Amino acid sequence: MPKIRLRRLGKAAKAGQVKGDRPGLGTVAGVYTPSILTILGVIMYLRFGWVLGNVGLINTLLIVTFSTTITFLTALSISAISTDQVVRTGGAYYMVSRSLGIETGGAVGLPLFFAQAFSVALYTLGFAESVTQAFPQLNQTVVAQGTTLCLGLLALRSVDLAMKVQYFIMAAIALSLLSLFLGQPLDNVVIDPWAEPVANAQSFWSVFAVFFPAVTGIMAGVSLSGDLKNPVKSIPRGTLAAVGTGYLIYMVLPIVLAYRADFASLVREPLIMRDISLWGQAILLGVWGATLSSAMGSILGAPRVLQALARDGILPQSLRWLGQGSGPADQPRYGTLFTLALTLAIVSLGELNLIAPILTLFFLTTYMVLNVAAAVESLVRSPSFRPTFKVHWSLSLLGALGCVAVMFVINGAATLVAALITLAIYVWLESRELESAWGDVRRGIWMTLVRLGLMQMGHVPDTKNWRPHFLVLAGVPTRRWHLIELASALTHNRGLITVSSVLPSGSLAEKRTTMEATVQDYLKRRGMKAMVRFVRGADFFEGAERLVEAYGLGPLVPNTILLGSTENQENRDRYGDMIVTFHQAQRNVIIHRQKTEDFSRFQGGRIDVWWGGLKDNGGLMLLLADLLQTSRTWRGTEVWIKLVVPNATAAASARTNVDQVLERLRMVATPQILVANERSFAEILQESSRTASLVILGMAKPTTHFGQYFRDLLSRTAGLPTTLFVLASQDLAFVEVLKKE
Repeated sequence: MPKIRLRRLGKAAKAGQVKGDRPGLGTVAGVYTPSILTILGVIMYLRFGWVLGNVGLINTLLIVTFSTTITFLTALSISAISTDQVVRTGGAYYMVSRSLGIETGGAVGLPLFFAQAFSVALYTLGFAESVTQAFPQLNQTVVAQGTTLCLGLLALRSVDLAMKVQYFIMAAIALSLLSLFLGQPLDNVVIDPWAEPVANAQSFWSVFAVFFPAVTGIMAGVSLSGDLKNPVKSIPRGTLAAVGTGYLIYMVLPIVLAYRADFASLVREPLIMRDISLWGQAILLGVWGATLSSAMGSILGAPRVLQALARDGILPQSLRWLGQGSGPADQPRYGTLFTLALTLAIVSLGELNLIAPILTLFFLTTYMVLNVAAAVESLVRSPSFRPTFKVHWSLSLLGALGCVAVMFVINGAATLVAALITLAIYVWLESRELESAWGDVRRGIWMTLVRLGLMQMGHVPDTKNWRPHFLVLAGVPTRRWHLIELASALTHNRGLITVSSVLPSGSLAEKRTTMEATVQDYLKRRGMKAMVRFVRGADFFEGAERLVEAYGLGPLVPNTILLGSTENQENRDRYGDMIVTFHQAQRNVIIHRQKTEDFSRFQGGRIDVWWGGLKDNGGLMLLLADLLQTSRTWRGTEVWIKLVVPNATAAASARTNVDQVLERLRMVATPQILVANERSFAEILQESSRTASLVILGMAKPTTHFGQYFRDLLSRTAGLPTTLFVLASQDLAFVEVLKKE
């Protein structure tokens, strides 16, 4: 797949992202106000009495506390991340992408944008519904469209102006709460704050699910991160202050309601607050203010998430213009127009009840991922993660688990839908192979897991879990690609493969780095997952010996060396000495003698294993044949186990033994017992395997004269098809690897 390099768009965007002295919003205007106005929303006005009447005062206070705790833990995680890095345009998306990677950030950011855009429609439709109830002559859709258009134009005009309007909205909400606190109880009802809930009351968790969206809303301030004068200070202060203020109000409200009205009236009348307030119409102003403030927060936040997504290359090329900013404050005017058009189209439909639960769950997914990001950053303890606001990883993890639990409580089916959508976006972004200009915590996670794994691994090989880990002495991969293909087939994408070569001793370190990167890129383009290691040496043999001796990490070292045969007579002795060194280092050796250009064409052919029993090389040879036969590329290949005996008498006994071994190992193979009849092994080998696709032969244990032995071996097998010469050097009973019982 082509790689997409990420870049920032526009001079204004770059200036706004880099300079820290540009004008911007403060903590109160930029974070606290939009957050608290979104928290004090419609549910507070229209559903708080219903919650209290269904579960009673104590349970209501528990619901408020439990809900706010999850939001508070998320706010702590946000504070930790925001004080470790400068949070620029994009808010939650920016935090996640810079912590968990661009794919995870995009998987959260795209749904977050649509959730915020759809939320604008949801809130304006709610506002229009309440207005048409007060003024029945008005058309609800027209009111909703007009309100959406006014909010969009206000957001386009300036963020500062929008923030000033929100102060008037806050004043309306404050007036409604003051009117409620100064009000009187209902007439002609018996009020008992500690009474039992109403008959046929809803369950605790169903009520919790209805109430929980009331404590969300902290993303409204975080989404304006690119417009803040000092986001590192403003985000934690403003967010935590909003959560604290909301909790205080939500703990006082149920007490006031419990002493003003009976539970039956609280459940029956959605606008019960209007009946018990000093000035009832103030509650209606509060409802309007709550819907408008929530809509304003969303229409300010959504374009900024969209702008960041476009700048990071997540959106398709045709939509990259959405990343452009306008003016010294880098206003996302194109993004705002796009969001406004989308919202107006949704408002025209007039019905969002079906997708409303999924929208809430997308916000909760963002909360959950932010908690995970903070927990992972803290747990991995990367030296680069140095937040001034420190939070223990267990608190962030608890917040993440709380978010997951709440998601299933609210709507299990919608949770699965939201999870599938997020996963689909992640897989799509992963397939595009996006490149980012920043690092993320994923490498730290893998390093931590690798360290834990290495510390748990013993130095003694375990037959139950043994698999080949190859060091492939391939030289230039384009010339010996068949070696890499063979290693891949034998590992089944489970073992480790290191493609290696030797550079002249005078080569610069920069050249080695460049060569390793070039080979790694070549392997990646051909879909091969392998590591690359080059070493410098006076010649190939010295470099290979040095590599085998030094390469590896603790107990994790290549246990099998795969290399090609040498046809150069002058190098045979030095080649043999190298094999002796490998054997002494207890590395299994497979020498591949290639007789065709296309190694993969042998699929569906025949593998001849010349076997002499399970001892020495026998177990490893059977294991290699079984691994090839069960690999994806060699599936369907027949394996013939060939055994040479001196006479017919020995043949029957040998056949019985081979059958028993194959049955015990549950290996699919055809035994073939060959009677020598005074013929040499070389003659039998040449005659029997000339039609095979691959021949597997064992080698004798190396001695000081192994070069001469290998020269003779190559001579005796000169006419054979492609051949693997196998030498088992590990102190391991390979037959135990094959056993199934």
